[in-house]
Amino acid sequence: MPRTWAISGVDLYLDLDGRRVRGALERTLREAVRSGRLAPGTRLPSSRELARDLGLARNTVAAAYGQLVSEGWLEGKQGAGTRVALRPVPETPAPSSPPPAHGPRFDLRPGLPDLAAFPREAWAAAARRALRETPVDAFGYGDPRGRIELRRALAEYLARARGVAASPDRIVVCSGLVQGLSLIGAALGGPWAVEAYGHAAHRRGLDAVPIPVDGDGAVVSELGDVRAVLLTPAHQFPLGSTLSPARRRQAVAWARATGGLVLEDDYDGEFRYDRRPVGAMQALAPDDVVYAGTASKSLAPGVRLGWLVLPARLLEPVLAQRAHGDWPSALEQLTLAELIASGGYDRQVRRQRLAYRRRRDRLAAALGKRVTGIDAGLHALVELDEDEATVVERARRGDLLLEGLDAYRFGPRSCGPALVVGYGTPPEHAWDGALGRLRDVLAT
Repeated sequence: MPRTWAISGVDLYLDLDGRRVRGALERTLREAVRSGRLAPGTRLPSSRELARDLGLARNTVAAAYGQLVSEGWLEGKQGAGTRVALRPVPETPAPSSPPPAHGPRFDLRPGLPDLAAFPREAWAAAARRALRETPVDAFGYGDPRGRIELRRALAEYLARARGVAASPDRIVVCSGLVQGLSLIGAALGGPWAVEAYGHAAHRRGLDAVPIPVDGDGAVVSELGDVRAVLLTPAHQFPLGSTLSPARRRQAVAWARATGGLVLEDDYDGEFRYDRRPVGAMQALAPDDVVYAGTASKSLAPGVRLGWLVLPARLLEPVLAQRAHGDWPSALEQLTLAELIASGGYDRQVRRQRLAYRRRRDRLAAALGKRVTGIDAGLHALVELDEDEATVVERARRGDLLLEGLDAYRFGPRSCGPALVVGYGTPPEHAWDGALGRLRDVLAT
């Protein structure tokens, strides 16, 4: 039942469906105030007048006025009638400049897998099984270590796939390495030694000092007087070297002699191409090495699931810190447990290992000897004979996002200019275009 009426010369249109009269009147007035058609200070008709004009019950109009007064759109004073409030809502500032139409077409920065390869159907099936079979109490707060179903599945998988000495009671589920480091850092204190090239986010919040990295991985002989050391032994990020057996033993000996701790970040250990994966360092000394892994590369960062395999001496201090933070979703944990138990996780890793190896091979064939660090992982180092910033800016103008090695440096520069090129993303159908753009940028 459409009706039109005027307030202070402004025509308002009301569409009544005969069932939600008051709601329709409130929406019409609210939108008129929000849009500025009814200016602040405008006096509204009395409820009696407006009810007569619209053919409504006076109580309906009075109730609508009362609701909008309570929300701040209108204000009513005894003897002065009802008016549009002077400041019903804060004004939204206009943007200083229009947003760009789109970002660069190709993104070859490291750290992301192929998001289009996320196993949607397998994940959905695992989630359905988890919802169907999990007891009600699983959706409570539960054990601060995480769901026992996931910890059991991880203990079996990590022992089989990575050689980790793990039992479910020593595993703590977290949202990723950054949260895991925060928990351990708060429990242990510092200072920490970290590799001179690595993720800045992993140093944040730690009392960190750098140790050099060379072709055999971190130079652990220079650990010095620290409480703990963060290493990427299977595939140093971002340089790509593997921590040599001698240095692995040396790091373990240091921990045992000093009571220190080694944290092993096994961020992409499942993706090794030219030989069998290098086993986890943690197996050498389960009482002195924390093993840290995530589903970020094997599945997707958005899953927000990681895990710590802790020495017994560190379990209670870490759980005490856990009381102050958020826990990963129980449903996500149960879904991952089902995916691992069903074999779907192994199939995903095998499928993506083959796909990433093909991408790596095409990258190496396109760029030749300047590509290093490609035995494993989702990124490569591309050596340059010019300034990194110049190449990164030239790539940006060519619709390509790249990062230089200096973005990961902590301390004095010890390597020549290079790019850290991720080949996990973009999706497969865009990979040849991204590779061609990279080749053009480097040939300029």
